[in-house]
Amino acid sequence: MSPDSAAGGPVRTAASALRTFWNFILRSFSHSLQVRIVVLTIVLTSVAIFGVGTYMSQQIARGLFDTRLDSLSSQTRSILAELRSLAPVDGQAVTQDTLSSQLSSIYNRSAGSVYSLTLEPKDPNSSFTTITAGDAAEDGETAKVPISEELREAIRKAPTDDKLYQSVSLPDGTGPGLLITQELQIPGAGQFQLYYLGDLSEQQDTLNFVQRSMFVAALVLVVLVGAVAWIVTRLVVTPVRTGAEVARLIADGDLDERMPVHGNDEIAVLGESFNDMADTLQHQIEQMERLSVLQRQFVSDVSHELRTPLTTIRAAADLIYDSRDELDPVTARSAELLNSQAERFDNLLSDLLEISRYDAGAAALVAKPVDIGAIVTSVIETVSMVAEQMSTGIVVHAPSSPVMAEVDRVRITRIVRNLVVNAIEHGEGNPIDIYVASNAEAVAVSVRDHGVGMNEDQVEHVFDRFWRADPARKRTLGGSGLGLAISLEDAHLHSGWLQVWGKIGEGSCFRLTIPRRPDQEITSSPLPLPPRDAQIQGAALVAGPLSSDGSVRIQTGSIPIVVETDQQVLTDDPQQHVETIETLEDDNDLDQPESAAETEDENEGGRS
Repeated sequence: MSPDSAAGGPVRTAASALRTFWNFILRSFSHSLQVRIVVLTIVLTSVAIFGVGTYMSQQIARGLFDTRLDSLSSQTRSILAELRSLAPVDGQAVTQDTLSSQLSSIYNRSAGSVYSLTLEPKDPNSSFTTITAGDAAEDGETAKVPISEELREAIRKAPTDDKLYQSVSLPDGTGPGLLITQELQIPGAGQFQLYYLGDLSEQQDTLNFVQRSMFVAALVLVVLVGAVAWIVTRLVVTPVRTGAEVARLIADGDLDERMPVHGNDEIAVLGESFNDMADTLQHQIEQMERLSVLQRQFVSDVSHELRTPLTTIRAAADLIYDSRDELDPVTARSAELLNSQAERFDNLLSDLLEISRYDAGAAALVAKPVDIGAIVTSVIETVSMVAEQMSTGIVVHAPSSPVMAEVDRVRITRIVRNLVVNAIEHGEGNPIDIYVASNAEAVAVSVRDHGVGMNEDQVEHVFDRFWRADPARKRTLGGSGLGLAISLEDAHLHSGWLQVWGKIGEGSCFRLTIPRRPDQEITSSPLPLPPRDAQIQGAALVAGPLSSDGSVRIQTGSIPIVVETDQQVLTDDPQQHVETIETLEDDNDLDQPESAAETEDENEGGRS
């Protein structure tokens, strides 16, 4: 193992730990209202304290500096007055030693307030040299007073009596200082520049103490504000969190859950209102459940009770119908109506009994390997006479090999027959295309008509019980209004999808998708929906059972359906190789269909 690899292990571990901690912070911030409020309170408080502390620190520093400047300026004026009052002694001129002694005397009297004093002759040819008194002088050597070029330039430009100052660092590096300078005339000696260097270490220590105290106070204040915000938000968030949990439990079916109520404040009032709402909701749900049970029981009982007298009526109606040739025309016509309506009544009872089995949870699936193509062929054979009467051609597009799946043959046959009969009823005599395809996990059958089509509202409600798009529309094939509802329940029983697409003027397309095995989950359909030949403009509405391909579940009536956009449904992988295996009309009939159905409405059609 290389040294780089050995060193990279701890680095990767530390990076992973940092990422985990950062993800935890982000998750807590996004999922917890209490954490967000506390963090935002601390951040805003810190910003406010930093702003106020910075302003106060600047003002205190300015005040300490101005006070020290005034004090040193006053001392500078005294020194200038004393130096200007020097006069020759006994007629002798002021000498270097005299100035040095006088400057040292002044410094000694000002000990503690002045760091150094320096006299520098203005005339470069002067007989005097630079004189320094104080800590900056070392064994008579010339002091290194921190005079910047900017200050020298300002001295050259300033008037004679102008006083200048500059903040500097002390020569020994012990702290900040204040350098004050002014030009003066010493009798008998000439023009000099006085440099007065004052010590600001005491003021700096005071400022540092104030800043440290403010920082500690700010830190304590931020912690206290964060703790207060945590406590206050906890008092508010805890009831909200409890209410959310209770609401989730109620949504999951535990209608006896209630919020705990303490006190008489606003949160308590909210809890009482929530509990009252839950009580009302529980009462309404229980009442609806009782009514639903009674309704299902009533439908089941009535359907069974009517079966016996209906059997007798059917037997009598068949007997009369068989003897209609011996009756007068009016009675013969009545016998035909009696027989047809008795048959329709029998179909309605059969559908009601089937729905009652689904409502009672008594529907059972008898799955066996079946060729779906063979089911489609048998259905077309049973409806061929009706298609001929409606001048409707039916074209089947299916692979040449069998499309096998483990399904309940009776229920799948019923679904396909309902879809084909609906397509004939609402196809306006136009050809009907039936597609059969499969993939690794599912088989699919789609029935495409080119009739009046459906709008979005009709697509959403097409699977509702007893719902029709246009009740006034004449129905040539009868029907109980339960066909598609039963078909959807049959698809659900197979863990499959029954979906529909429709558009006014373009027809409709129903797609049945079922898994190859009952215990297999399907994620996509072998056939596209909307169909390939649909001229999609904007979002195409598709309704069907809840699926795992990103669909949105909605509820209409008692049948759960979904609504998905065209982008979602077009992601299905269609079967590419299909061929026509059977046509019930010749080419001339398909090219020029004649409609035998009455079309009272050109835009809408009823679906059952």
